[in-house]
Amino acid sequence: MQKPTPPRWADRLLEWFCAPHLLEEVQGDLYERFEKNVRVFGEKTASREYIIGVLSFIRPFALKRQTEVSPSLYHKIMISNYFKIAFRNLLKYKGYSFINILGLATGMAVAMLIGLWIYDEFSFNKNHQNYDKIAQVRIREVDEDGVGISTSMQYPLLTELQTNHQANFKHIMATSWNVDNILTAGENKVARKGLFMSASAPEMLTLKMQYGTWDGLKDLNSIMLSASTSQALFGDSNPINQVVKINNEINVKVTGVYEDIPLNAQFNEVKFISPFDLWVAQNKWIRERATTDWDNHFIKIYAQLNDKTDFAQASANIKNAVLNNLGEAFKEQAERKPEVFLLPMSDWHLYNYKYGQVDPEPLRMVWLISIIGAFVLLLACINFMNLSTARSEKRAKEVGVRKAIGSMRVQLIWQFFSESFLVVVFAFFLSLLFVLLGLGWFNQLAAKEMMVPFTNPYFWLISAGFILLTGLLAGSYPALYLSSFQPVKVLKGTFRVGRFASVPRKVLVVVQFTVSVTLIIGTLIVFKQIQFAKNRPVGYTREGVILIGMKSGDFYGKHDLLRNELMSTGAVVEMSESMGAPTGIWSNNDGLEWKGKTEDKTESLGTLVVTPEYGKTIGWQFVQGRDFKRELASDSSGMVVNEAAVKYMGLTNPIGEDVSWKFQKRDRVHYKILGVIKDMVMESPYEPTSPVIFMIKGHGGPNTINIKINPAVSASEALPKIEAVFKKLVPTAPFEYKFLDEEYAKKFAAEERIGQLANFCAILAIFISCLGLFGLASFVAEQRIKEIGIRKILGASVSNLWALLSKDFVLIVIISLFIASPIAYYFMSQWMKKYIYHTEISWWIFALAGIGAMAITVLTVSYQAIKAALMNPVKTLKTE
Repeated sequence: MQKPTPPRWADRLLEWFCAPHLLEEVQGDLYERFEKNVRVFGEKTASREYIIGVLSFIRPFALKRQTEVSPSLYHKIMISNYFKIAFRNLLKYKGYSFINILGLATGMAVAMLIGLWIYDEFSFNKNHQNYDKIAQVRIREVDEDGVGISTSMQYPLLTELQTNHQANFKHIMATSWNVDNILTAGENKVARKGLFMSASAPEMLTLKMQYGTWDGLKDLNSIMLSASTSQALFGDSNPINQVVKINNEINVKVTGVYEDIPLNAQFNEVKFISPFDLWVAQNKWIRERATTDWDNHFIKIYAQLNDKTDFAQASANIKNAVLNNLGEAFKEQAERKPEVFLLPMSDWHLYNYKYGQVDPEPLRMVWLISIIGAFVLLLACINFMNLSTARSEKRAKEVGVRKAIGSMRVQLIWQFFSESFLVVVFAFFLSLLFVLLGLGWFNQLAAKEMMVPFTNPYFWLISAGFILLTGLLAGSYPALYLSSFQPVKVLKGTFRVGRFASVPRKVLVVVQFTVSVTLIIGTLIVFKQIQFAKNRPVGYTREGVILIGMKSGDFYGKHDLLRNELMSTGAVVEMSESMGAPTGIWSNNDGLEWKGKTEDKTESLGTLVVTPEYGKTIGWQFVQGRDFKRELASDSSGMVVNEAAVKYMGLTNPIGEDVSWKFQKRDRVHYKILGVIKDMVMESPYEPTSPVIFMIKGHGGPNTINIKINPAVSASEALPKIEAVFKKLVPTAPFEYKFLDEEYAKKFAAEERIGQLANFCAILAIFISCLGLFGLASFVAEQRIKEIGIRKILGASVSNLWALLSKDFVLIVIISLFIASPIAYYFMSQWMKKYIYHTEISWWIFALAGIGAMAITVLTVSYQAIKAALMNPVKTLKTE
């Protein structure tokens, strides 16, 4: 039998600190005492006493060695030692290290992605150097329905500001509305959105020029192209002085090419700019009527303040710019008390107006996403805390030895913080990899063009602060907790973590699952709300209908020819034209009169011009009366109204009722109601349907072609036939189309984006929580391995042992569910209030979230529990 020997590492420690002339005497005395203790108490107790003897003897020498080293060198050695020990601990406990680093990396990646998203939101429009001085001119009006904010301005207001208020501004810019136009250069044709803008626009917006200068719009027949549009029309060549035709009507000369405006900017869709004066010159109705008409709102006005003027001062100066010019001819408009004001560019995105009030929803959404990101990172930090403190008994002897040889608590705290920072640094670089891999998908989800700004020094400065904050957050509790152990109890073997030592860990796990379950419940409610709105009856048929914008004059006057040619292909069953797509109300007007109208009925009604086959094309559904008939000439003085319009008008028997309309200064026109259709969801699916009137003749005209594809023909087969007809009859325009059902689906984009983002965060929160549970379950199984062995010998089954190890974790999830449910209910109820048309929060959502969380927990814990239960008790108990 081998003779018992004291721990070798204790002898090495003694040799390191003890003076050579004392070593033999001290070692002999300690050996003699060790042999006595072996005979009386056994080898284990003898070894413990030997270690205590060694540590007690060398402590003064250890303190002396510390003082003999210079302070700066000592600190360098200590810091190096901290990280060396930290790295060794990571390698020693590979499983826990992997869980910690992966969990933290996931949480940090989420926080980083959300941080990029928040930065993008708050940097909206900041690509313009004059960001702090640019504003949009708006009008606030008061009527019976409350306060309304208008973004559409009158032409005379532009003249008024330029003539009498120029002192407040450096630039005043007018623009047309942003609509699709066809640009042609040689054989190349593209459809691009663009604006007709004042000549000062390029300088005011500080466009980054690739070719030409900011003065490019001073020539009346000029055009400035974005880089992408120039590439599409002219390739890589310099396009300056090349001729471009707009909508096959206007020849203009290229005078500049500017870099595409970033996606996080108001004017990001502007792919070309032409002079505002050219637009006015090409539209006779503007020159003859609109220049002096204070009742015609059709342009947008922007302004750049002088350096010595602020927004409040300028708004006060122009407040009555409209009201002071409204004479008797505009008495009704004057009664609304229009007030002109400036909305700074900084408020265009997150502080916009809705129903006359500042809309808090965009900013609220930023804060909500920020909080979710912070909570996901917190979950990862909780994992680190839990796993670090769970291994406290294994680290207790290390703490005891360090304290016995002279380590102060502050040094131990630094030791554990160094481990925390080492893990966080590894996790940070892994999180960068995750971000790079997932950024493309996240950009698609968030409709952004974000990039990791590696070349920006502020990014690395913020990252360093981020690492520091996360390291402190993740390492604070383990550092303070582990460094508080008493060395005497630890080294004597009397140290126990205590029956309540696991309570903080359980509380943190409850926090983890509370956050996770809350996110799951929120995701389910958002999904239910979207499905509720999607299932709302829309009053028409979306499937198999394509929309083609009439982007040039060549489309007009060819309705019958196009219709006949398309239907002769067999791929089309009907074609019509309309003012706008069925997914929006293009025009709203007042001036309508009907029998029994009261003075309070001042709301503008949707007034859309269509061709007689419009209803057959989209399949609207009649409640009363009939559809338009092309063969009846009298139907040109007829109208079809929706149920909301009948209700608003208060008509009991609407069919045949006379409705007259006086548009601006024109003669009043009389119509007969031919039919009433079911309400069509043309605007937000979450709002009540607006009153709408459809007519064959009215103010304005069709600008959209609607085509119903033959249900017996596939879209892939029908589209080439349709394209061939358009290329034959409208050869100057590129064939571009949209599916009606896809356009309608865009109405849910914002809510679906929220739902997908919440779903993404919920999945990662559950993943991080489960990583922590897996690590804790592994620790618990390891801690109770001998208990499990004894229970197996006494007859416990695998299922009994599985239940024993799982019940605490299941209880934690149940507690989390009871905490998360009221929190989720409150916040989701508040979110639902912004929708008039919304679903109810059902009990089954909470039940489903609870069952899902429970199942995930059981699956996570079961692996370790069953693995421990299946171990051979002979192996687990043989050391005793």
